[in-house]
Amino acid sequence: MFSKVLIANRGEIAVRVIRACEELGVASVAVYSELDRDAIHVRRADEAYLIGPGPAAESYLVIEKILDVAKRSGAEAIHPGYGFLAENAAFAAACERAGIVFIGPPASAIEAMGSKTAARELMQKAGVPIVPGTTEPVADVRAARKVIKDTIGFPVAVKAAGGGGGKGFRVALSDDELEAAFEGAAREGEKFFSDPTVYLERYLPDPRHVEVQVLADAHGHVIHLGERDRRDGIEDQGARADAGRRGADRAGHDRAGGDGRGRGGDRRGHRLRSRSRPRAAAGARASASR
Repeated sequence: MFSKVLIANRGEIAVRVIRACEELGVASVAVYSELDRDAIHVRRADEAYLIGPGPAAESYLVIEKILDVAKRSGAEAIHPGYGFLAENAAFAAACERAGIVFIGPPASAIEAMGSKTAARELMQKAGVPIVPGTTEPVADVRAARKVIKDTIGFPVAVKAAGGGGGKGFRVALSDDELEAAFEGAAREGEKFFSDPTVYLERYLPDPRHVEVQVLADAHGHVIHLGERDRRDGIEDQGARADAGRRGADRAGHDRAGGDGRGRGGDRRGHRLRSRSRPRAAAGARASASR
């Protein structure tokens, strides 16, 4: 267990991690911009350090400033919360080089999951079922037409490889709509993720979006937190998304990793068996506390 953790985030996100540290008897270090001098996370943490002006690009997103505070404060680990640097592979790698534990996945995992095409290919190799479609980028509309004709068929979803949150997602119900969908997805991918690369999936008009969250640490401990039904949208995340999926019997919950009682049945989650040593950073338990 760490004796001191730096939280590279702000506001309620940081407070949740600080609260988890308090429960575990771990000292917390907050960082803040000039605009956040009186923020609740600054007052709640054991220590707090100013890292720059108000804009996140000049404070919370500057890797060198975060690492400098970690070294000055003696923090052994950094918890990124979510948003900001949480899914930044360069930050995770910089922490490793600095000898500071990044509480989260290794840089290699972040890089793999950052690209939808790479993630689909990885899951396919692992034997995880994926929606029919491509695991390689599709170069242009002509190539897309060939793939659709040979394998997927219409309707088709054209998706930005670096996309997420509905950005870079276009649907073509027929060939007449394909060119506009392809160009629209590529354009949004470039705008929001600096990556115009797109891939194709069979479009599912009424899908079930069910998640099973897994946490692992560097000591070989692996748990899952049950399943979450997300098909009602992220806007209802506080209620519906926290519940197990509707319409599934006990066997269905068990196959998904849950026990039929929603998020793993209790706060401790459930132990998973793993043949390989997990690669997630030590101390991931802190991120599970709420």
